[in-house]
Amino acid sequence: MRAALVPIAVAAFTLAAPQTAPPRFEPVQPELFAAGGTFVNAWADYDLDGAPDLFVGFNGTANRLYRNDAGAFVDVADAAGLADARATRAAAWGDMDADGDPDLLVGFTPGNAAAGPTSVLRLYRNDPVPGGKARRFTDVTTAAGLEVLAGAVRQPAWIDVDGDDDLDLFVAFRDRANVLFRNDGGRFVNIAQDVGLADSRRSVGALWFDMDEDGDLDLYVANMDGDANALFRNDGGKFVDVAEAAGAAWAGRTPKDATNGTVRPCAADVDADGRFDLFGANYGRNGLLRNAGGGRFEDLSAAWGVDIDARYDTCAFADVDHDGRVDLYVNGTVTGGVQYRDYLLLNRGARFSDATPGNVQALAADHGASWADFDRDGDLDLALTGAQPAGMHSLLRNMLPPAEAGRSVRVRVLDAQGRATRAGAEVRVYAAGTRRLVGAGLVDSGSGYDAQNDLPVHIGLAAAGAVDIEVIFPRAGRRDATRLTGVRPGPASGAVSVRLSPR
Repeated sequence: MRAALVPIAVAAFTLAAPQTAPPRFEPVQPELFAAGGTFVNAWADYDLDGAPDLFVGFNGTANRLYRNDAGAFVDVADAAGLADARATRAAAWGDMDADGDPDLLVGFTPGNAAAGPTSVLRLYRNDPVPGGKARRFTDVTTAAGLEVLAGAVRQPAWIDVDGDDDLDLFVAFRDRANVLFRNDGGRFVNIAQDVGLADSRRSVGALWFDMDEDGDLDLYVANMDGDANALFRNDGGKFVDVAEAAGAAWAGRTPKDATNGTVRPCAADVDADGRFDLFGANYGRNGLLRNAGGGRFEDLSAAWGVDIDARYDTCAFADVDHDGRVDLYVNGTVTGGVQYRDYLLLNRGARFSDATPGNVQALAADHGASWADFDRDGDLDLALTGAQPAGMHSLLRNMLPPAEAGRSVRVRVLDAQGRATRAGAEVRVYAAGTRRLVGAGLVDSGSGYDAQNDLPVHIGLAAAGAVDIEVIFPRAGRRDATRLTGVRPGPASGAVSVRLSPR
């Protein structure tokens, strides 16, 4: 029996949020997004037209890149050079060469290439086609030093680990030691063993954030088959696993149970106290770990009503209804002939409650789940995948009424040159002229199922009116803040770009 829900007093939620109707979603171009056998989905504006585009990785049929043409999608993967017909398990967008457009790393399963051993990682550089607006992706894997001939690829992430203003690459593996490639002028060198990240536990998900607010990016790794999760504290460029001492080793699941594991960790400010909490989408009970500060986490899974004992692939946070509270989508898996149901959980201030629409629950979804405002109306829409042959990769439009959809801001965090997105940067939004926190989010460093998006941070607002924005990027032991004041919310203003100061 589930433990009783216990209300938790959180000062930031003492103001009543507006009451909205239950969430509604409608399918977008269902004939286009009908095919099953899909695992991973990841968003980025690859053609720089201001609209997010969607990459979908398939299980052996050609991958797809959906170009967003003013809210209507067309598959351009073949023309763009991304239509690999290899079983795909991972995808991460990031501007690895800092030229202003997002490049794509794709992770494949081993042993299914037609012409012998082939790298399970493939790095595609995003290049403009001369004489027009089209884009084509060039395979630069070998030149970049990223050939890996074996391994079950899971979470990749583009992050600036060492604070030298270029993007490094972390990759988690299910069956071998994890890797960290340092970017040395466009060529990548694996330094995982040197810095303490060559962890050989059975890893799937991972995310980077400054968990102890000491000015550098730490790493949380989700492990399977009874292995404890890792929380690698960054100590001046060397990493130490402090998961057990921090209260983060199990993310709500049963310790040392070989049938349990964490597939996807997610981070969000669930209780609106300004710190980023952890959620574990688990085989076993799901878990919510409140960030208590000082590098410590408190298990509040039962109190918040998320300790559902089942099998889950994905968690994805978003303020779905723009009440100023971050909500949660949890994507069930298919295993042993059982499809575990999905949940859309609305944040009520001290607990989550099930608000899954019937048409969403009816989908044969698993693995991939991601949020993006594809139609740029101000609210977040939902993209799902389904790994079964009879599955799908649906795109669902959020039908939030226009007045409520417009209560949001989008913040794009860029480097000092205004180019590459800085994963792990923290965005906090305050009521204008005050320090009253009204929303917070992280630049994506790993999300969905083994994916990384390159999107603005989306903050839903409980009330209309101007806001102040603060962005912090932890690097080299510093937490420098960049602030904008008097920003007006709403989709008409587009994304707010924030450049980080030079080192």
